[in-house]
This record gives sequence, structure tokens and C-alpha cells, in this order.
Amino acid sequence: MEYAKENTEDGWVIQSVRRDKEEKRRYLIFTEAEEPVLSVHEDIMVRFRLMKGQLITKSLIEEIRFEDGRYRAYAMAIFYLGTKPRTRKQIGDYLHRKELDEQSIEYALDRLESEHLVDDEQYARQFATSRVRSGMKGRLLIKQELQQRGVPKEAAADAVSELDRESELAAAIALAAKKSRSLKGETVKRRQKLTGFLLRRGFPSDIVREAIKSVEWDTSEDDNEEDDCVLLDN
Repeated sequence: MEYAKENTEDGWVIQSVRRDKEEKRRYLIFTEAEEPVLSVHEDIMVRFRLMKGQLITKSLIEEIRFEDGRYRAYAMAIFYLGTKPRTRKQIGDYLHRKELDEQSIEYALDRLESEHLVDDEQYARQFATSRVRSGMKGRLLIKQELQQRGVPKEAAADAVSELDRESELAAAIALAAKKSRSLKGETVKRRQKLTGFLLRRGFPSDIVREAIKSVEWDTSEDDNEEDDCVLLDN
């Protein structure tokens, strides 16, 4: 964006302030140039008292742009948060996709953390509990998912370590009962398939053993069933 021709010894005088037709709550600041010298959020406009007749210098314009960039990043982060918790990394990735500058992004993320609107440790605990209850997943897979969402490795490990074993076992038993009904073949094969399925869902081997034992198998399809106990390594 080109600066307007200097019309005083110290800077430019604002000739008009117009509402941006494309972006709600943003305003365009004009001096003598055909193009606006600034596009700012209304809160920034009020903060710097940008109105017709005000003198603005090059250094002031740079300061306003800097502050508006930080405000823009913060406002977009708040919008992205909405009513859904997110990690610092998820918000940062979103702001990067919006092509905001790195300094503004870091400002927004730090401010969100200082205001406790973003808390990766709390997010990890809530996410882990929800995944066990509604997602029917085990702690090993949950830990992996947390790290994929940008939660630090230590925070992810702490979150899954706090999971209630009884709740995790109940989820594994419910999932085992549901999955076993769709498996075909001899019981030994079905148990093996179910064991692999539960392990892939992230449940620890001791919980998988208990879940397998809880299943009531229909052995009518078996011919000569031998000892089909599935052993799992700890």
C-alpha cells in the first residue's frame, strides 16, 4: 500500500474515514491518496483516535499497523475457539492458514494462555476423559491423538495417567461386546480378531484380557475347539 504524498512537514492529515464494505467492523483511513493508507478494526481506530483532520506520521502508521495486526490475530483466534476447546498448536495452525505474521500469531497465543482461554493441560484432561467415555478408546491411542493435536508429550502422558481404570475397563468391555457380535468364524479366531481390535483402539493389554473374558461367545460354529485362550504380553 503506497503512502499518501506528505502534505505537512511532519506527516499526513486524515481526509476521510470510511467503513470497509467487505469486512465488518473495519474502517479505511484516507489522506490525499486514492488508496487508503490504513485498514483498521474499529477498536484500533477508537484507541488511536483516527478521525478526519488528525495528523498521522509514518512512524505512527507503522505502530497502528503493528497493533492492528496483533488485534486481528487475537480476534480471529477468539472466533476460532468459539465454544470448542482447542490446543495452542491448533489455533496457531489456523492463524498460519490465514497468512498472519508470526509475531502477531505469537502475541495472540500468549494472550489467550495468559487469559486462561487456552490451556493445553486442561484440554488434555478433558479430551482424554471424553475419548474414553464417548469414543471408547484406550489411553495409548488417546495419548497419540493428544500429541497429534499439539499437546506436549509430558502433558499428554499426565492426562492419560489420570484416567480412571474402571471407566477405561467399562469402555473396553462395552466395545468388546459390540464388536464380538459382528465377528465370524471359530471362537479362537474371533477372540484373536477382537484382541487385535482392542489393542489397536489403544487399550492396555491387562484391560484387553479382562474385556475378552467378559464376552459371552456363541460356540455353535466351532468344530473341534481347543484351548483358545489368547495370551498378551504385558
